[in-house]
Amino acid sequence: MRKLTVDDIVDMRAYERERDELRRHIIDLKRVRRVAVGPIMTMVFENTVTMRWQVQEMARAERMLRDDQIAHEVETYNQLIPDADELSATLMIELTSERELCEWLPRLVGIEQHIAVVLPDGTRVVGAPSEEDELRLTRDDITAAVHFLKFRFTPSDVEMFASGPVHVVVDHPEYDEDVLLTPEQHAQLLSDLRDPS
Repeated sequence: MRKLTVDDIVDMRAYERERDELRRHIIDLKRVRRVAVGPIMTMVFENTVTMRWQVQEMARAERMLRDDQIAHEVETYNQLIPDADELSATLMIELTSERELCEWLPRLVGIEQHIAVVLPDGTRVVGAPSEEDELRLTRDDITAAVHFLKFRFTPSDVEMFASGPVHVVVDHPEYDEDVLLTPEQHAQLLSDLRDPS
């Protein structure tokens, strides 16, 4: 999948002109790319378009005007754009109160090691955090509320993905969920896996 460049990020005045339309497009896109995994977890499968939105919004919020500032954000967010034969997802543990955070985050230590895309033949493609994320998130007593995962597929896995229903499974001792991708989600993610760029 194509990575972003500084040239993909328009200046603030140009972005303000396109922001409302782009925001509507991103909402529609993320609706398909968002997979609810049980009551407190959501995964958003990222691509070049979702990451461009993130960089544009970050540049807008932080009033970034210089190319070097934008380049740093582009480099950071490019790590979340999947490479060939990959899916990339942001996993969010969606807790709304301090009590829930204190209850769940210690219970879900290691959650990033317990998430898989399960193919029609039962093959499990397990998500893996980046090295930087692994260092940042590895704690014995508590996990983070946001994780970034890559799912790496072999060419035969991609063909198996295409052949039928696909599940997202969490098999953590404290959180056990199995979600079937909708046909729309399946088609969108298969398109990511077959992206030749």
